[in-house]
Amino acid sequence: MSNPAQGVRARARIEATAAIKDEARRQLAHEGAAKLSLRAVARELGLASSALYRYFPSRDDLLTALIIDAYDAIGAAAEAARDRTADVTPVRRWILVCEAVRGWALAHPHEYALIYGSPVPGYHAPQDTVSSAARVAEALVGVVRQAYRGRGLAQPVLPAALRPEAERMAAALAPDLPPQVVAAFVAAWAELFGLIGFEVFGQFHRVVEDREEFFRHAVARLAHEVGLEH
Repeated sequence: MSNPAQGVRARARIEATAAIKDEARRQLAHEGAAKLSLRAVARELGLASSALYRYFPSRDDLLTALIIDAYDAIGAAAEAARDRTADVTPVRRWILVCEAVRGWALAHPHEYALIYGSPVPGYHAPQDTVSSAARVAEALVGVVRQAYRGRGLAQPVLPAALRPEAERMAAALAPDLPPQVVAAFVAAWAELFGLIGFEVFGQFHRVVEDREEFFRHAVARLAHEVGLEH
C-alpha cells in the first residue's frame, strides 16, 4: 500500500528539481555555462545554498543534468521526425531528421551551445551523458540502416589509406553497415553540426540569407555522400 506522505515528498522533489533546472537554464542564457553558480540559482529561488545541495551536490552535477536534458530533447526531436516519416524516401527522411535537429537548435540556442559549443572550463562530462548524446546519431544511422536493408545504398568511395580506420569505426558504431558507409556517415554527422553551429552562433551573417533552403540543399548533399539515393 502506497504511503501518501512519500508521494507528496516525491512530487515536491520533482517540482523543486524542475524549478532549479529552469533557473539554471535562465542563467545559461544570460551568463553562459562557465558562470553557472549554485549559490546564484539558490538566491534567485529564495533558497539557502544548503537546501539546493540536497538536489545537486555540485555545479557539475547540475551541469550534467542540464546536458542530459538537452541531449535527450534534441534526440527526441530527431527520433520523432524519423518515426513520423515512415512512408517517405530515405533521402527525404534524412532531410526531415536534420531539419528537426536544426529547428530544436534554433529554438534553444543556449542549450545547444551547452552541448555543442565550447567546453565548460573545469567540467568533464561523465559516462552518464553518453547514451543521451548518441540519440541524434542513432536516429540518422537508423535512416541509413533502413535504406541499406531495403532499397540499398550507393557505396561511397573509400581511399585505401582510410580503410583500417573505417573498419574500426564500423565495428564500434554500426557493424551491420559497410565500412565505407560508416566513414561517410561520420563525416556527414560532423558536417551537419557544423552547418547548425554556424547558424546558431551567427557565422552565416552576411553570408547566407535564405538559410532554410541552404540547409535543406546542404543536408541533401550529405545524404547522397552517405549513399542515400532516393
